[in-house]
Amino acid sequence: MNNEDLTRLIQKVSQDNFGKPFVHKAFFNNRLRTTGGRFHLKDRHIDINPKVYQQYGTEELVGVIKHELCHYHLYNAGMPSQHKSREFKVLLKQVGGSRFAPPLNNSNKHKTLHIYECSNCHTVYQRVRKIDTRRFVCGKCRGKLKFIKDINI
Repeated sequence: MNNEDLTRLIQKVSQDNFGKPFVHKAFFNNRLRTTGGRFHLKDRHIDINPKVYQQYGTEELVGVIKHELCHYHLYNAGMPSQHKSREFKVLLKQVGGSRFAPPLNNSNKHKTLHIYECSNCHTVYQRVRKIDTRRFVCGKCRGKLKFIKDINI
């Protein structure tokens, strides 16, 4: 699915569920990390996180689209379009949109544990960040630390 297909899908969902046209553009935005979509007040276009479509498919994508269209149509009508407003919550419930974005797997959040051991007392240290072994020493005996291995979690 590309940006033109996304715009057509949003136009169809807008007409079917809201009875109003969507006359602006929609884009997939790879920079969105934790949110499903975003409505821009300035030029009224909608950004959608492509991971929603890739990980959950069209059904969940339509839920996110309905959520963003609630912002869009309320803003165009001059009504409050924030998440906290009563009008937004009522409209979202009427059309059956997603209240929250589904959890997205961010593949760039790899965790690596660095394992160090004291050469004197053999205390093992597990760290997320690397230690400069020339500068830092054991907290118990002030012995020299040596790197053992990395563990990917």
